Amino acid sequence: MADVKKYTPHDFSKVRGLAGISNDQIEEHLKLYEGYVKRTNALTEKLAGLAAEGKASGADPVYAELTRRLGFEYGGMVNHEYYFGNLTAGAQAEPPAGSRFRKAIEASYGRYDLWLADFKAVATMPGIGWAMTFQDPGTGWLSNHFVTLHENGVPPGFSTVVALDGWEHAFMRDYKAFERGKYVDAFLKNVNWEAVDKRVK
Repeated sequence: MADVKKYTPHDFSKVRGLAGISNDQIEEHLKLYEGYVKRTNALTEKLAGLAAEGKASGADPVYAELTRRLGFEYGGMVNHEYYFGNLTAGAQAEPPAGSRFRKAIEASYGRYDLWLADFKAVATMPGIGWAMTFQDPGTGWLSNHFVTLHENGVPPGFSTVVALDGWEHAFMRDYKAFERGKYVDAFLKNVNWEAVDKRVK
């Protein structure tokens, strides 16, 4: 059997000193992210082994459930990489005028404040999940979505531009369960608009 490729956790050691999101919160959250990486690797190896043994079968409930679980773990790993990748200390308050992201927002929403109000509304909806801005590869338009369980709610083929983890584990060291709005405000003070800009096609 060919060697199964393995992921290694990205280095997010520079994601510290954020406004309103403590270093302890980030440390705890990074451990959770590393767990997704480990489980993605373990499931990938297990499924590759079953396939090599000729046991890949949708009729096999074990194989089927492991495959479904891989989507969850993979999504958890990748979404967290987008999340930590769009955070930085000392961030600008807003995306710069003339940036690709700002132009894409204006083409999609008309004005930055309309995108921002919509993003905050999605991010503070009841339920566990992610608030994410995606780009439609066909039109270039941006749209905000609530994504549950990492993989449910992602428009097929769309690319992630902004990712906010709205699960309680992302903020409950710093905020109470009912204070997600305060966490969302803190997140928006730490968005690395340069990193976001690079995601816009």
